[in-house]
Amino acid sequence: MKVAAIIQARMGSTRLPGKVLMELGGQTVLSRVVRRVGRASRIDEIVVATTESAGDDAIVEACNGLGVPCFRGSEEDVLDRYFLAAEKSEADAVVRITSDCPLIDPEVVDEVIQCQAENRLDFACNIMPRTYPRGLDTEVFTTEALREVWEISDQPHQREHVTPLFYERRDRFRFATIRGKRDYSQYRWTLDTSEDLKLICAIYRYFNDSDGFGWREAIALMERSPDLVKMNAHIAQKLVRENAQTLNA
Repeated sequence: MKVAAIIQARMGSTRLPGKVLMELGGQTVLSRVVRRVGRASRIDEIVVATTESAGDDAIVEACNGLGVPCFRGSEEDVLDRYFLAAEKSEADAVVRITSDCPLIDPEVVDEVIQCQAENRLDFACNIMPRTYPRGLDTEVFTTEALREVWEISDQPHQREHVTPLFYERRDRFRFATIRGKRDYSQYRWTLDTSEDLKLICAIYRYFNDSDGFGWREAIALMERSPDLVKMNAHIAQKLVRENAQTLNA
């Protein structure tokens, strides 16, 4: 079974434009995400899915430098872009990662992939209920299930955010979620604001700008460094996906 990680990336962002290619310890944010995802043992291929907008030519150039395939599709219909990228990859299962998660952890990614594969699920994730820090978000689904979602999603939010229908129609899909032994959901490691960038840069500096550290090491750092926690504790998360998750909870 071929497993492809498809990383969504674009230069447009309402709160932090260009964040994907911002500098993070001597590399770009996108490079950090690709490198960390690449250490997951259960992933066979990494693909970056960006848009056909001229503004995202820089993403294509960055992917060329990183040696990873880049698929270009619709800017507005992200589900269509994502499905066509998966179809071109000829993957049996897809791991959805977003490019604003430069602390994504390969161990967590492998755990969600294993859950999906061993239980023959249509969909598995680690975000409902959320017990991992925001920024370790991993969703795994079969390409067959993604095709079904692509065919029947007809609401704007379902086309813009790829996976809402999986959460809204859990009666239709074999669905499971991974929960951590402890709840660390209070930590925010996703990149959406300048405050987020400040925190993530500080974490990388602590580890000498290496991306080889694991999420548990980052947790230990946060637990003994309350000043780090305060850097972005006040940031409100956009609730599109969370709202979708709770519709049938």
